[in-house]
Amino acid sequence: MSTEHAPATVQPGSFLTLHYRLSGPAGDVINTFDGKPATLSLGAGELSPAVEEKLIGLPEGARTRFDLPAGAAFGERNPEMQQWVARSLLARLGDPDEQYAVGDVVQFPTPDGTGQYAGAVRQLRDDAVLFDFNHPLAGQPVSFEVHVIGIL
Repeated sequence: MSTEHAPATVQPGSFLTLHYRLSGPAGDVINTFDGKPATLSLGAGELSPAVEEKLIGLPEGARTRFDLPAGAAFGERNPEMQQWVARSLLARLGDPDEQYAVGDVVQFPTPDGTGQYAGAVRQLRDDAVLFDFNHPLAGQPVSFEVHVIGIL
C-alpha cells in the first residue's frame, strides 16, 4: 500500500506562495523571481480573473508560462479612464510642489480613503494633468510565467 499523496492543486480560494512574472509587449510589469515570492489568495482580486483561471488545477511545484491575447487579462482600454485632474486638486491631495512628467505613475487615494489606485501621466497643461487610470496592460497581450511554490 502506497502512502504517497497526490500533490495539492490550486483551487478557487487557495492561498498560494508563488513566484510570477507578468509582462506585456514593453517588458516586465511585475517580476518576483529575483526577490522573495509573493503570497496571495485566489479570488481576492490580487490577480486578474483571467490569470487566476489559468492557475486553477496547477499542482504544487508547477512551473509554467501562458500567453493571454490582447484584452483578456486586464480588459480593453477604456477611453473614459483617461481624465484631466486640476493641478489645484493634485496640490491638495499630495505635495503642492510635485513636478509631473509624462510616463510618471501617481498613486491616488480611493474615495473612501481605504486604498489606492494608480494613474499614469499622459499629457501636461498649466492648469491640469491628464492621467490614464487604465491598467498598464489593458488592451495588450500578456505573458504570465509562474512557479507555484506552496498551496495552503
